[in-house]
Amino acid sequence: IDMRHEIFDRDVRGEMVSPNDPGYELLITDILDTMKTATEMNTGYRTPKEVHEFMGRILDKPLDETTTVLPPLYIDYGKPVTIGKRCFIQQCCTFFGRGGIEIGDDVFIGPKCNLITINHDVNPDNRSATYGKPIKIEDKVWLGINATVLPGVTLGYGCIVGANSVVTKDVPPMTIVAGNPARIIKKIVPEKK
Repeated sequence: IDMRHEIFDRDVRGEMVSPNDPGYELLITDILDTMKTATEMNTGYRTPKEVHEFMGRILDKPLDETTTVLPPLYIDYGKPVTIGKRCFIQQCCTFFGRGGIEIGDDVFIGPKCNLITINHDVNPDNRSATYGKPIKIEDKVWLGINATVLPGVTLGYGCIVGANSVVTKDVPPMTIVAGNPARIIKKIVPEKK
């Protein structure tokens, strides 16, 4: 059994993983490698081309040329993260990607937004163990500055998350949510042209 693949598969499936598990050090090494690459990207000015090269290394796949990422981007693990076309990701965002993040097309992510897919065991005797749940952001979503999206949340098509909101539950398509926890403020009804 290749423990590297087993620990990564368990982690991405959302199973509880602990520092005591065989192969855990391989997971942490990969995370530290990702964080090192992100730190290199975040240090000094980078051209859009350089940012795309760094993001390709972080994600282990190319970042679409129509998508813009403005460093710094703090990311612990990029392999389970996918980012669509024509997205705009502002500076100082934090992605905890171990549980999987799927970002659709035409998504705007404001500065200082947090996409958090990892949680800790509630049992204080096992608190160092973690588990993940994926975040899915559908097409044309807009996250306002400093919004936080917690594990397992889906943001529906075209929704808007207000500044400083903490999203703990799925957001229906074409709605505006705000607050902590985020609640529906109103539905989005586009004006007819």
